[in-house]
This record gives sequence, structure tokens and C-alpha cells, in this order.
Amino acid sequence: MISTLPRRRDGLRLASSLVLWLALGAAPAFAQTSLSLESAVAEAAVRSRLVSAIESQAQAAREMAAAAGQLPDPVLKLGLNNLPIDGPDRYSVTRDFMTMRSVGLMQELTRADKRSARTRRAERDVELAKVTRQATIADLQRDAATAWLERSYLESMRELLQAQIAQTELQVQAAETLYRSGKGSQAEVFAARGSVEQLRDGLAQAERQIAVATTQLGRWVGEGARLPLAARPVLTLPAWTEGALAEHLTQHPQIAAAAQQEAIANSDAAVARAARSSDWSVELMYSQRGPAYSNMVSINLSVPLQWDQKNRQDRELAARLAGIDEARARREELQRAHEAEVRAMLQEWRSHEDRLRRYDASLLPLATQRSEAALVAYRSGTGPLPAVLEARRSEVDVRMERLRIEMDRARVWAQLNYLLLSHDGAQAKPEAAR
Repeated sequence: MISTLPRRRDGLRLASSLVLWLALGAAPAFAQTSLSLESAVAEAAVRSRLVSAIESQAQAAREMAAAAGQLPDPVLKLGLNNLPIDGPDRYSVTRDFMTMRSVGLMQELTRADKRSARTRRAERDVELAKVTRQATIADLQRDAATAWLERSYLESMRELLQAQIAQTELQVQAAETLYRSGKGSQAEVFAARGSVEQLRDGLAQAERQIAVATTQLGRWVGEGARLPLAARPVLTLPAWTEGALAEHLTQHPQIAAAAQQEAIANSDAAVARAARSSDWSVELMYSQRGPAYSNMVSINLSVPLQWDQKNRQDRELAARLAGIDEARARREELQRAHEAEVRAMLQEWRSHEDRLRRYDASLLPLATQRSEAALVAYRSGTGPLPAVLEARRSEVDVRMERLRIEMDRARVWAQLNYLLLSHDGAQAKPEAAR
């Protein structure tokens, strides 16, 4: 009789491995059953390789800043001086008293204020890299939020069309029943069927748009774009839109970068100003002669002569000062342009809000009442079926238009909510879901 104990052990081993695989490998895939707006925004910033590239750029700038304040490398000099090339002592390095074999070390003594200015200049590049990183994260979050919101509203449009198709199919069945009983016309049957096909065509367009929106969302969140979307959050404007725009817009990515460019221009001017003072170099040299002669030590000091400072160093400083004026003018122009842009977006937001209130207060109730009245008249035999279908089409159009307005408002919200930089790279979070 063959023992079954080894087989049981193998089975237990396999089952344990399967449980462990499910716990460690498969669990994360099912940990998230839906994709929220906040999750999409966070994932876009985490998985972007562009952020990693900019972090490497910032690290490179930090390394350069550390190197900028150091003294130049010392220079080692080796020499053979006064070697005879003719006569009885030619090519001898020991018989002529003037022949010397020398080894020397020279160090340039860069002024402390100049090294400090170079360090501050390099540190400006570090700050610019930080601003660039935050701006990149803000752009990623805005694009991911826009893609998520667009797909969410398109899915709402699809749900609306599906509900209308289901209602219209009931109208088709009712029209066919009345036609068979002799109480309705064949034209009403065809009208109802045509209305269903029109809605199905609109549904096919919505499905195509959802597929495109899912692909665009996948650009930012990867495989998470295949998950169902969570409920839409309540979209409210960030608090900074209620304050002084000029003050808050200093955290706009482009304006912050322009401010850093202005700071860099100031640092360049400081470096040019420090260059108007020469750096000295000191050299120590040891010279060895033949055994019959004394060895020698030399100390040399060298100073560049800025004999034409007004046409060299002063010209360079003037150029750097002009660069400051240029950077300042560009920043101020960007400030004005983006302030006007934000005011236009705020006006657009208010317009969308007004239109949505109008739709909720009058247009949607009127469209619904018209549909209900046409349906009541049809059921009582006092109204035709085409009037019902037309009223329902009109109601669907009104509801679809309201969703489009809400989508446009959501795009404006994404632009404003992820417009400004924050100290940690995170933007304002939307409120809790409806």
C-alpha cells in the first residue's frame, strides 16, 4: 500500500503557497475597488517619471552649489630649468650651476566674497529646481483631475441615455400594442422606434467618448483607469480666490519661476560685482641643483592686472544689471497676464453657477412637466405619441446640456484648484463626495 502522507504534505505546502501569494501578491490588486478623484491626483504625481527627472536635476543643482564655494584645485608644477644644450656640459642636469630640477605648488586664493557669491548663485538653481518640481506636480494633478472629471461626467451622460432608452422602449411596446388593437397608428410605432435608435446612436457616441477618456486617464494613473470611478466630490473654489489675487498669484508656477529667474539675475550681478576685485595666486617652488651647488626655494605671488576694467569687468556688471531689469519686467508682465486669466476663469465659474441654478430652478422642472403632461395626455387618448417622444427628447437635451455645463465648470475648478504651488507640492483637496 502506497502512503498518502507525502502527497498530503505536498498539498498542504501548495495550499499554503497559494494563500501566501494571494495575501502578498493578489491582495493589492483588489485593495482598491474604485478610483476616487483624490486617488487619481495622488497617483499621477507618484508614477510620473518627469518628477523623478526634475528631482535628479535638483540633486545635481545641490551638488553644484556645494562645489561652487570651494577654492580652485592647487596646481602642481614640475620643471627642468636652464639645461645646457651644447658645450662640454650639454644635456647634463648636475654639472652646470644654473641647471635646476624644480617641483612647485600653486594655489589661487579666490576671495571669500566671490566664493560666497558663486555659492548663492548655485543655490538659486536649487530653488528654481524646487519650483519646477512643484509646478510639474501641479500640472500633473490638474491634468489627472481634468481627465477623471471628464470621464465621470461622460458616464453620467451614458446613464442618462440608458435610462431614456429604457423608457422609450416601453413607449415602443405601448405603441405596438395600440397599433395591434387598432387604437394607434403605424406611424407612431415608427416614430417610437426611431426615437430609440437616435438615443442608441447617442449612447454609442458616449461609449466612444468614455473609452477615449479612460485612455487619457490611464496616461496619468496607469491600470487604475480601468477601475470604476467613485462618486464625484462637491467642487468648491479654493479659499485663495476670495482674497487678493496679486498676493496669492506669487505662488503661480510660472510667476514663481520668473521670480527665481529674477533672483538668479541678481546673483549673476553679485558674481560680476565680486569679479571686479582680482584673485591672487601664491606659488611655492623647490629647485634642486647638482651636488656641488645649493638647492633653492622660490616663493611667487601673482595678481591679474585689470588694466581695462571699464571695458571688461564694468561692462559685464552692466550687462548683469540689465538682466535684472529684464527678469523683473518679465515677471511683472506674467503677473498681470495671469491675474487677468484668473479673473476670467472666476467669471466663467460664476457664469456656470448661474446657469446651473437657472436649469435647476426653471428649465429642468419645465422640461419634466412638459414630458409628464404629454404622457398624461397620450394615456388619456387626447394627445399623440410623437408629442410624448418630442417632449422626452427635449427633456433629455436639457439634462444633457446641464451635465455639459457642470463638466465645463469642473474643468474651471481643476484649473483653479491646482493652479498655485504649495509648500509640500500638494494642492487643495476637494470636499467630501455627495
